[in-house]
Amino acid sequence: MFRDDLVVREIPAPSGVAPHALAIAGDIRPEAEGADSPYGTGRLILLHDPEEPSAWGGAWRIVCFAQAPLETEIGTDPMLADVAWSWLIDALDSRRAEYDSASGTATKTLSKGFGTLEEEGEGAQIELRASWTPSGSLAPHVEAWAELVCMLGGLPPGSEGIAVLGSHRSARG
Repeated sequence: MFRDDLVVREIPAPSGVAPHALAIAGDIRPEAEGADSPYGTGRLILLHDPEEPSAWGGAWRIVCFAQAPLETEIGTDPMLADVAWSWLIDALDSRRAEYDSASGTATKTLSKGFGTLEEEGEGAQIELRASWTPSGSLAPHVEAWAELVCMLGGLPPGSEGIAVLGSHRSARG
């Protein structure tokens, strides 16, 4: 189900948000098991509440998070947040994942180290947080999230086994 570049594992789901929840984490080519990847990482939480909260518009809700470091020059692109959101929508649409009530934020961060962190230099990061109400099969939604994580990390669809570009990417954000 997942490309070889993405290592996915189950993680503890948040409690108190819904009666039933399942959470997974995905890391692009992690250097160590269970550690966030320097290329990109993501989390997906599947929530189920049979009472169908009105804000959800159904009994299910998916909450996702994805982030990746960027070249500083890319982090200053004024369209970056729009592109990140479009990648999520494109991934959902390409998998024919039916959904409603999508919402979220795309945040780009620029940083510069000072003092004892000065040697880390400048860095940039993109982060996407989103949620939507799925309908139909849940598998296409999970596949779309995995595609989003890889896209943010510089691995477009069909690039399995190809070296990650941007070796100057900073893990700072």
